[in-house]
Amino acid sequence: MHIIQTLDTIDPQGLVQFPADKYLLDAKAATPSAIMVRSSDLHTRDFPATLKAVGRAGVGVNNIPLAKLTELGIPVFYTPGANANAVKELVLAGMLLATRNLYPALEFVRQLKAPADQFDAAMEQQKKQFRGSELAGKTLGVIGLGQIGVKVANAALALGMKVIGFDPSMTLHNALALSSEIRKVENLSELLTASQFISLHVPLLENTRHFLKAEELALLKPETILLNFSRGEIVDLDAVIGALNNKKLRCYVTDFPTPELQKHPAAICLPHLGASTAEAEQNSAYILVNHLRDFLEYGYIKHSANFPDVHLPPGAAFRLVVINKNIPGMVAQISELLSRTGHNIITMLNKSRENVAYNLIDMDTSVDEKSLLDLSALPGIIRAYNLAPLS
Repeated sequence: MHIIQTLDTIDPQGLVQFPADKYLLDAKAATPSAIMVRSSDLHTRDFPATLKAVGRAGVGVNNIPLAKLTELGIPVFYTPGANANAVKELVLAGMLLATRNLYPALEFVRQLKAPADQFDAAMEQQKKQFRGSELAGKTLGVIGLGQIGVKVANAALALGMKVIGFDPSMTLHNALALSSEIRKVENLSELLTASQFISLHVPLLENTRHFLKAEELALLKPETILLNFSRGEIVDLDAVIGALNNKKLRCYVTDFPTPELQKHPAAICLPHLGASTAEAEQNSAYILVNHLRDFLEYGYIKHSANFPDVHLPPGAAFRLVVINKNIPGMVAQISELLSRTGHNIITMLNKSRENVAYNLIDMDTSVDEKSLLDLSALPGIIRAYNLAPLS
């Protein structure tokens, strides 16, 4: 029985994908096989020896200590693409909020004080201050052409916008999904100088922190509208506020409010609503549950933030997982020990990612407890365990 600990509210339509005869859901479990989270911070958490996987129902994993979990031999799963449509729609809403002055217009109507017989006249007299502009014909620069960026770019094109894309590491899958009418540039400065709207869709990594600084913002056209639905730290906040103050930026639309932005008249701050739709939460839960099941039952890995993708069709009834440091000679040591202890390898797959290597090994018999202990004692081995017999 696999025990799944849910630290946040996970959509129940996803959780029902766990078969009741194999899985127990327990939010307070002391010895879980896997932990599922959305926003809970795991950085100060201790992890039990029973834990084999952590899954986040979402894309970013900043709330999860990847290095620590990698050292413990615990893959971290996430759900790219599950919230892509939700974020795309919010980006479009953000562009409309900014360019049509919808928020101040709503506030004006809400606070308009006029007698009933003069209400329409007072409204008509003052509405010109909210005159906006249309999206059609304007140029949108999309930085980061992953699943969300591609959807944003294609949707903006359908609205009649001109679209420029920048992503030096775009995958073939996303390249095929991107409309051929969208112009891709190899130089970020070309996008920055040509765009009237810029939408950020890059992950927060060490090399993307403050991706847009004062130097990049200086290249913008006056009155550019910047949208950030990636992570707050992708931009240098001081530089953004400076650009808002000197009108280089007309508006900064972000899903990551800060006290500095909260009352800035040229900032539109949303309370991290990107994935907050019923559909996105259900998609994330459904995808994550299936990733965890594939891993716990078969050892498959897909969409992990710290382990390689691994898929090995069953070649025997018994399957062994061995996780080791990515150093030379480990496969030979694993094979030699299993052979010496009388275990015959039917099929073996070894894949590595940075400092960790992952092995799926199909055997003709289950590996006994003593051999597992001997295997785990080898220098460089992080952990080793049997999966339940493959059905």
